[in-house]
Amino acid sequence: MADGYQAPKGTYDLLPPDSPLALMVRTAMIAAARSGGYEYIETPVFEDTGLFARGVGESTDVVTKEMYTFDDRGGRSVTLRPEGTAPAVRSVIEHGLARGQLPVKLYYSGPFFRYERPQAGRYRHFWQVGAEAVGTEDPAVDAELIVLAADAYRTLGLTRVRLLLNSLGCRECRPAYRAALQDYLRGVELDPETRRRVEENPLRVLDDKRPHIQALLADAPLVTDHLCAACKAFHEEVRRLLTDTGVEFTDDPRLVRGLDYYTRTLFEFVHTGLGAQSAIGGGGRYDGLSELIGGPSLPGVGWALGVDRTVLAVRAENIAAPEHARVAVFAVPLGEDARRTAFLLITRLRRAGVSADLAYGQRGLKGAMKAADRSGAHYALIIGERDLATGVAQLKDLTTGDQEPVELDRLVATVKEKLQ
Repeated sequence: MADGYQAPKGTYDLLPPDSPLALMVRTAMIAAARSGGYEYIETPVFEDTGLFARGVGESTDVVTKEMYTFDDRGGRSVTLRPEGTAPAVRSVIEHGLARGQLPVKLYYSGPFFRYERPQAGRYRHFWQVGAEAVGTEDPAVDAELIVLAADAYRTLGLTRVRLLLNSLGCRECRPAYRAALQDYLRGVELDPETRRRVEENPLRVLDDKRPHIQALLADAPLVTDHLCAACKAFHEEVRRLLTDTGVEFTDDPRLVRGLDYYTRTLFEFVHTGLGAQSAIGGGGRYDGLSELIGGPSLPGVGWALGVDRTVLAVRAENIAAPEHARVAVFAVPLGEDARRTAFLLITRLRRAGVSADLAYGQRGLKGAMKAADRSGAHYALIIGERDLATGVAQLKDLTTGDQEPVELDRLVATVKEKLQ
């Protein structure tokens, strides 16, 4: 439209008929988390900026380039959440959840915000479903979360999803790898910005998707060659458990993700039908995050699955959302008295657990029946002045065309019986 407001750049309105697909994806992801005993959590849409600067990493693109940060009216710096793990761990610490049974298993579903260059599947306002297990270093929990995510994609019917797996080591062995990577990168031709990253956090360079950078990294040292004995054993156990459960994976020793808190297990799900922006979800272990944001030593592992990206993957495989009628009954009143009675009847139906709608406005029979057909309802409830005089309504099966009179005081019971 030429005049008036439009959705901000990098955002979009989720509308029917596309919205059922997004709901289907969210539901599958949430169901997978709940099947593993994960419980629902909600955190604020905005947090203290320091939570992300310290937790995510001050040298990451997320913090330096992509956060929506502003001062509130009290002069406090707050940020729209760009990811969900740091807020979840902050909540665990703040409310003492780790004093109970461990691990603390939580999942969340909601919007996140990053100021990125908009493109297919990458938005400034996007939706994720996340799951976090806080308080254990057991590799079985890492494997559990990966299996749950893989099962979510399988439940959706996706067949072109690949799982990439790596280990980033721990605070004991990573420094040696970091030094070896820096030595290598200092010997190749890099632009000033990339050279700055080499000194701040050389692992960020591995995440650079530019072809000429990837070519320069062909001979770079691999993190898997620098793992300590404990990290090797941990990683092998994760791999063994995934193999035992039939979850296929590809070892990717160059895999990193855009957040600094990851340690040991790292994984990413990609879809082969999405081109360059192929990642649809991922996660990993973050054993030092709690301490970074001022909490006690609390190991953790988790994932975030992208709803928007997964919807694109579902469309790429021509998977449709199951068709559900918007309502079960659509009332067609003919006359003012019939309209009041119809309103009362659909209210009673709704209160009895039957979805129902009404032909609003002054529509004639033909127009109202077209609206009933468009609603997808199984039954049309037709009420005219003559019907009211005899205490009945006409119940029409919109699939077969059969129609029968039903006493008004028996209508709710009759409809519920027929819908069983």
